[in-house]
Amino acid sequence: MPKTEISTLGEFGLIDRLTKDITLANASSLQGAGDDCAQLSYPGGQRVLVTSDMLMEGIHFDLVYTPLRHLGYKAAMVNFSDVYAMNGTPRQLVVNIAVSRRFSVEDMDELYAGLRLACERHSVDIVGGDTTSSLTGLALSLTCIGEAAPDEVVLRSGAKDTDLVCVSGNLGAAYMGLQLMEREKRVFESRPRNAAEAAQPDFSGREYLLERLLKPEARRDIVEALRKAGIRPTAMMDISDGLSSEMMHICKQSGTGCRIYEERLPLDYQTAVTAEEFNMNVSTCALNGGDDYELLFTVPLTDHERVSALEDVKVIGHITRPELGCALIARDGQEFELKAQGWNPLKQ
Repeated sequence: MPKTEISTLGEFGLIDRLTKDITLANASSLQGAGDDCAQLSYPGGQRVLVTSDMLMEGIHFDLVYTPLRHLGYKAAMVNFSDVYAMNGTPRQLVVNIAVSRRFSVEDMDELYAGLRLACERHSVDIVGGDTTSSLTGLALSLTCIGEAAPDEVVLRSGAKDTDLVCVSGNLGAAYMGLQLMEREKRVFESRPRNAAEAAQPDFSGREYLLERLLKPEARRDIVEALRKAGIRPTAMMDISDGLSSEMMHICKQSGTGCRIYEERLPLDYQTAVTAEEFNMNVSTCALNGGDDYELLFTVPLTDHERVSALEDVKVIGHITRPELGCALIARDGQEFELKAQGWNPLKQ
């Protein structure tokens, strides 16, 4: 089937195609795509939460193994995750795209299909954005707008001495998924062209790792479970650059130290097996891998029983006085300084 060049539609034609049948689900979305600005209404003193992320081809994603539909889905989820990390609810999304001539209209349809699926699942409205040309591939810049009651907003700066450190889900799976994809990419590129095109990598038994890399899920369920249990975190953020990095952000902004216990790090079986296959330390992968988009949060010690009863949440340590520093307690009891070794895009 022949592809349609984006230039045949033009900027506004493409915008019309991608947004023509989007319906607004939230009362606060007064006007969506089609004007210079979206119009939002937040009566009753609600706090407006705004977050923005950029995703650059070759830095944040590789289209050799990232389907465009998955990329759109992930791009939306990483924005929603930031809003949930402040104990808020995402409501609107603004999507900016820079695209080179090697992409077709159908490619943009695929990208937007992923964006829209993510938005539908989280009841978020796409309310506008911008498109432009690119000489270096594909670039996405998304801004998510959310809301929260003033007394429900959770910052990174509220952790207190003796608070429990908790994390949702499991860690390191997305990083191991990346290792698998990068290995298969190298194999693909090392083969003669015809042989490479015919070869299909076998990811049997590793599907979960690929899903964690390519199709992460923002943890709205954890935020809802905390509210239902009557637990308000004292500090919270999502894990995008690695547990150690995010933990140190919380400690720095809260003016505290911490103790994280290696034996309590939540790990999936596939993560552990694959780390061994790559001759990697699985704990190092869990601490520094990034791209997990799980929630890292602290709660008062008095909430220990209630938070321990929550499904898919694990207590992994506690907050200490600042003079004690940030430390990892190894399985043998040795204490090591916790270091932020997570991914840094500015070093690429």
